[in-house]
Amino acid sequence: MENSHISPTEYSEDSSMALYVHWPWCKAKCPYCDFNSRVPIDKPDHKLWLDAYMAEMEHFAGLGGKKPLSSIFFGGGTPSTMEPETVAGIIEHAERLWGFQNDIEITLEANPTSATRQLFTDLRRAGVNRASIGVQSFRPEHLLFLGREHSAEQARTTIEDAANIFSRVSFDLIYALTRQTVPQWESELKSALDFATGLNIGHLSIYQLGIEPGTPFFRDNVKGAPEDDSVEMFDLTQQLTTDYGLPAYEISNHSAAQQISRHNMAYWQGGEYIGIGPGAHGRYGRGTKRFAHHQIADPKNWLEKIKQSGHGTAKIKELPVNEAIEERILTGLRITSGVGRKSFEKDFSMKLESALDQQGLLQMLDLKMVEIDERGLRATSQAKIKLNSVIERLL
Repeated sequence: MENSHISPTEYSEDSSMALYVHWPWCKAKCPYCDFNSRVPIDKPDHKLWLDAYMAEMEHFAGLGGKKPLSSIFFGGGTPSTMEPETVAGIIEHAERLWGFQNDIEITLEANPTSATRQLFTDLRRAGVNRASIGVQSFRPEHLLFLGREHSAEQARTTIEDAANIFSRVSFDLIYALTRQTVPQWESELKSALDFATGLNIGHLSIYQLGIEPGTPFFRDNVKGAPEDDSVEMFDLTQQLTTDYGLPAYEISNHSAAQQISRHNMAYWQGGEYIGIGPGAHGRYGRGTKRFAHHQIADPKNWLEKIKQSGHGTAKIKELPVNEAIEERILTGLRITSGVGRKSFEKDFSMKLESALDQQGLLQMLDLKMVEIDERGLRATSQAKIKLNSVIERLL
């Protein structure tokens, strides 16, 4: 299944839906990771898990409309530890229930420690057409610091294998590490960009290290790079990725014009998406009838709930209009295209300006932190590094 790619502005008027599939299992837990991931005691029963995912899909398909899927994203955890037959079963069942757009994007996250050329070949045959590789760094000392179990050479080989099998590949990097200097990051990023463009890879996810509560890094009081260095690394990242033809379309995501992740845009532009699997969440419905759901986080309890009830939902609620509006602005301002006026006003039956604090809007406009026009509301480049405070003033 090959993709004809679309721009962010095109996606906002889409009437499709996205599906997120959470696989919670990892070979090891990274010290910075706050995702719902676990190291299994025993090998997962893939038949049992496939049946559970299928039950959840049937449950959600029965709750709403039959919009075709524009994207499926297998996240985790480490989905490259899933058996290709399990992946294929999920994709086939999703198509039966909702149908697919002709250019559907189907992404699977993979780690170098569990991904091989043969696995990628089997996943391609199963229906996956985009791979996202968890690399984080190509420097041995930084891989060690981040708790990654693969080597730099393994990472390169995995990316090369993926690029030979899939037409679309992305990989992740993390910067602003403890004792990482600005010149070091400049050298690392240039090397990574040279490598990516040499393989015609058109998408990178580049994150600043965050020390999140509940992680080993938080418990051990690990600190990232000093704030001034972090800001300089952020600015450097924006400049270098633009120079290489991979500008940011979201704070941490960079791509060539035709390589933007459709699944990512579903989240950030207020699209509908269903989340299945332990700890997954979703949003469906539009405007004043927008529902939020999240699934039971513990894998054992999730499986048991499905056995009892046919789904693993922990909670589902209709979002109050003010919460739905706030979410749209929070996520929309993360992307370069911003909050689209046409879709916002259609969904909420109000002028975009009416949802904003007027004094805050005037202040942010005066400081050149945002722009607003007939297309919608956008954060300027200088606002990206302080976006949380900008959004606070607008709301």
